[in-house]
Amino acid sequence: MTRLKEKYRQEVIPRMMEVCGYKNVMQVPHLDKIVLNIGLGEAISNAKALETAEQDLTIISGQHVVITRSKKSIAAFHLRTGMPIGLMVTLRGDRMYDFFDRLVNAVLPRMHEFQGVSTDSFDGRGNYSLGLKEQILFPEIEYDKIDKVRGLEISIVTNARTDEDGKNLLELLGMPFEKDGES
Repeated sequence: MTRLKEKYRQEVIPRMMEVCGYKNVMQVPHLDKIVLNIGLGEAISNAKALETAEQDLTIISGQHVVITRSKKSIAAFHLRTGMPIGLMVTLRGDRMYDFFDRLVNAVLPRMHEFQGVSTDSFDGRGNYSLGLKEQILFPEIEYDKIDKVRGLEISIVTNARTDEDGKNLLELLGMPFEKDGES
């Protein structure tokens, strides 16, 4: 069992039951999955970009990556239906907890002048999205071997019913939210 999963069971569940007034352990929100996504518009003209981004995302996530393809043609972007335009991977279980632990304790603190993540990125149902401008924040990516700095979108999906419950859950798991009044 991962360190973060153990923390969830030992500390987060009792605290959430106390703070939110849950009467049953099964009512307490938990992480469902984490989805990592890289959009690669450049893959239209540069096939090698897809290959190197796939290697990076595989190293970051620790599992096989799925190529996302365009659903329709857009002439202005020289895009045809079925062309590869991005990469994604869905993490669940122990890999999800390991990734969240690395994100909170190793990646986010490495950001330049980091003051905490915004609390405005909840979707209304307790899920949180976070965008990183560069994949080199992850310690497992070797700086010398990357061809281009790429952004990465991280969607943290919970089973919380409200944004407040989702925020409480992520905060108790260690997500560093910015303090009120800061931007």
